Amino acid sequence: MRIVDLKIDDIAFGGKGVGRDQGKAVFVPYTIEGETVSAEIVREKRQFAEAELLDVRESSPHRVTPQCPYFGNCGGCAYQHIDYEHELAIKWRQVRDILHRIGKLKEIPMRPIIPAPHQYGYRNRITVHAQDGVIGFYRRDSHRLIDIERCSISHDEVNRALADLRAQRYVHDGHYTLRASVGPRVFSQTNEAVADVLRDVIVDLTPANQELLIDAYCGAGFFAKALLDKFERTIGIDWDRFAIAAAKENATEKETYVAGDVELELQEVWAVHRNRPSSENSIGSEQLRSIAATTLIVDPPATGLSAGIRKAIVDIVPETLIYISCNPPTLARDLKELQQKFTINSITPLDMFPQTAEIEVAVHLQA
Repeated sequence: MRIVDLKIDDIAFGGKGVGRDQGKAVFVPYTIEGETVSAEIVREKRQFAEAELLDVRESSPHRVTPQCPYFGNCGGCAYQHIDYEHELAIKWRQVRDILHRIGKLKEIPMRPIIPAPHQYGYRNRITVHAQDGVIGFYRRDSHRLIDIERCSISHDEVNRALADLRAQRYVHDGHYTLRASVGPRVFSQTNEAVADVLRDVIVDLTPANQELLIDAYCGAGFFAKALLDKFERTIGIDWDRFAIAAAKENATEKETYVAGDVELELQEVWAVHRNRPSSENSIGSEQLRSIAATTLIVDPPATGLSAGIRKAIVDIVPETLIYISCNPPTLARDLKELQQKFTINSITPLDMFPQTAEIEVAVHLQA
């Protein structure tokens, strides 16, 4: 393998710095734009190459000392070598550039990125792996484990659970999810503080005096229950029957929660709503497909919306659409299609996972 000297020009989504060697993009982890580095090419393709950092020749003023002794070996964090303000700037720029490049969006109404109150010690759960007496996380870009005594971005309670696991005389090979508190085993945001901020953002974006809220991928109703006073009826949909059971436990009369395939249930819910014989749902003789006073929230997994769900949304055209994404590339792909029928009012990035390459985004669209 050869060694190259590079000027880092940008930070790609995923956290690797980007330099150029003979016109080819070279991706180097743990670098910062503006730095001059020496790196060893470890994988080379026709259009790009990947390299490992050997030496920082000219350091960025944004470079800091990582707090975690495993940083650089553990595959969890990407940005502990960068001061937090600059990490936020990088993530904001990544969202904008991805929406422009993949989504082909020309006008991108970006809001400032919302920082996390805590840059470390925020995770309320982690999954560690055990194999042959080693307990920890996978090494970067491999399936080999690195032994971990403490995770710097996790709550103290999670780290105590990790210490208890490690203290056992014998730990069977497998995967262990460690939580900060005991509760229903349903999906919830890993960073509770930023999740609360995201909920407040959604409340602010949602109009008042609405007839129907459809909360797709609703989980245990985290968003729907915060919006009850704005809607006459609320319908939540999720594939996770345990989450739906949790949502139903303290549901009011105006709440309905359905466990099932989101695409199929969304189409069925909308068909019932459109044909509902009520004065409140009357939309005139033309039966316009865009129904006033209706909001749809979608919070899909990292794979984004399926082609079927995108088509259903374009056919339904709710007056307000709020899209919450944990993966900007699939968000950009989906918005490219959704903008056929919707205007994008605002895009708000949130730093749900400091020190990592992950970015949460809330998008407000209107028909």
